[in-house]
Amino acid sequence: MDLRSQARAVRAFNVDEDLMGAAGRPIGDRALIGDGLGTALVRVDGAIDWLCWPRMDADPVFAQILDPERGGLTAVSPVQRPFDSQQRYDPETAVVETLMSVPGHGVVRLTDYMPWLQDSRASIHEIHRRVEGLEGEVELEVVFDPRFGFGERSNRFEPSAQGVMAVSMTGERLAIATGGDGFEERKQGGLHTRIKLRKGERRWVVLSWGAPRVEPIEAYRPFELLRSTRRSWRNWAHQLQYDGPWRHLVLRSAITLKLLQYGPSGALIAAPTTSLPEAIGGPRNWDYRYAWARDAGMTIRSTSLIGYPDEAREFFHFVRETLSSRRTFPIMATIDGGEVPPERTIEGLRGYRGSAPVRQGNGAHDQVQIDSAGYVMDAAWIYEHIGGSLTLGTWRQLGRMTEAVCRGWSQPDHGIWEPRGGMRHHVHSRGMSWVALDRAARIAPLFGDEHLRQRWRRVANEIRADVLGKGLDPTGKALVSHYGGDEMDASLLLLPLYHFLPADHPVVAGTVERIQSELVERGFVRRYRYDDGVDPKGVEEGAFVICGFWLAEALAMMGRIDEAIDVFNQNAGCANHLGLLSEEVEPSSGLALGNFPQAFSHLGLINAACRIDLGLRLQDEGEVRTPVFELDALLR
Repeated sequence: MDLRSQARAVRAFNVDEDLMGAAGRPIGDRALIGDGLGTALVRVDGAIDWLCWPRMDADPVFAQILDPERGGLTAVSPVQRPFDSQQRYDPETAVVETLMSVPGHGVVRLTDYMPWLQDSRASIHEIHRRVEGLEGEVELEVVFDPRFGFGERSNRFEPSAQGVMAVSMTGERLAIATGGDGFEERKQGGLHTRIKLRKGERRWVVLSWGAPRVEPIEAYRPFELLRSTRRSWRNWAHQLQYDGPWRHLVLRSAITLKLLQYGPSGALIAAPTTSLPEAIGGPRNWDYRYAWARDAGMTIRSTSLIGYPDEAREFFHFVRETLSSRRTFPIMATIDGGEVPPERTIEGLRGYRGSAPVRQGNGAHDQVQIDSAGYVMDAAWIYEHIGGSLTLGTWRQLGRMTEAVCRGWSQPDHGIWEPRGGMRHHVHSRGMSWVALDRAARIAPLFGDEHLRQRWRRVANEIRADVLGKGLDPTGKALVSHYGGDEMDASLLLLPLYHFLPADHPVVAGTVERIQSELVERGFVRRYRYDDGVDPKGVEEGAFVICGFWLAEALAMMGRIDEAIDVFNQNAGCANHLGLLSEEVEPSSGLALGNFPQAFSHLGLINAACRIDLGLRLQDEGEVRTPVFELDALLR
């Protein structure tokens, strides 16, 4: 399929598993909904099998995606199996519609959303589920089976005339309102009831967190909030300033990033899930519900490119506030800027399709990742050029971070991929240290720090010379992953994108050639192939989606536009039926792997689409020059 077309084929799913069996459906068989406070995944059979409330990094209320028996879920799903299902987002919104057709019975449409008040600092935690009969008569099962704290905290049920309240042993309260249906115990756990819908009939199911009681459906104002939520999303979507051939994919990526932004602080989580495996049956199961400095910096760049300066400023404000509260900027933080908790294993959970362990917290939070400073300083430089104004206090914090780079750039670190097997002298980290010093030297004159500008520029030149002296392969034609080695690493593709080396430099050409030869499989790009001490024998992680977009962008900068389009289409084509991208993809099948959806992947798509579109426009105008964004042109 040519993804440059605005149209996208509608995919139909055949659902013949029961609700428990459907937990093992492919990771991508889900939609994301959210409101800037919490996030949930809606499966194609009408089940919500992942929900974190009251905030994105909270313990899940439903986690059946990680264990079919102990995880818990809520569902509005046909009793009769099999049935056919189609899912789509209401255009330009995060409102998802699931059309379920039961052969010989009828068709129903389920509409799911979290009310979005635009000011996501407002405290409302609700999911509204509207189900409508479109044809015939369909019997639906409504399931309510919360498992607080990964199933580690038991709960009791308090039925009422309007629905049921679940109360955990620690006082958490989750209500389901259905308008008066009587719930019964379900043998697999939790409660359920059944309703029948004929053509033209409509019912609402509302989940709410923390309320003292179950309210009548009318009290939740579902009709009003559905309209206002759609309107809010469409108003937001109309700010998009990308009008290239992949507009639908870029807009869906922008909406996904917005869903992953925690409104009260501006933080961006890497993904809304934990422990979805990068290889089925392997141990690469990490908690990504935190904010990485690297991701924040990339997000500020991407959102600025497509017309969302407010979001870019909010992301930077999170970076600024986190800087002001710490002596050094952490490589990752909680969504309110706090310390990421130590990593622990949740005992008793099987993991997605048996991929244990299930983890909470992230053990990489105290690693040394020197490259992070480069992304933060690049974000600060962009912030200044999109109308922001760095305060003197923020500049002093950034200056201290830059001085730390001056002292530490020559030391080994864990690098961008967070291996658990030790530190190396990573070439990508060296290159991003150069970026940190380069951007700091450009900002320094704004504060009258000419002496710092000169010193930082001198150290930046030392770093570049060091990399070109020690970071090349034996032929001297390509960069390598780390000093003293000969392995390739896809993160090297970032160095021309951040102007460490010009795109027409022969070392860039040699590096791209080796990456294409050694890391590309079926058009997808693996991040590396060396042993980092994580995978057991016989288990190999998937290809990293963002690495494919980095390759597409690098090719575009080199003027190889047709190749860039092919690589872009291949990687964009692994998006699910809704345009959502996972962290990784299994090259032979195209199946999604890793936490889902992944901010990194959507950031890569936006940047690559913008870069290729610029290259196409230059071609149309008869210009032969590197497609460089307006912001990047200032770096020359």
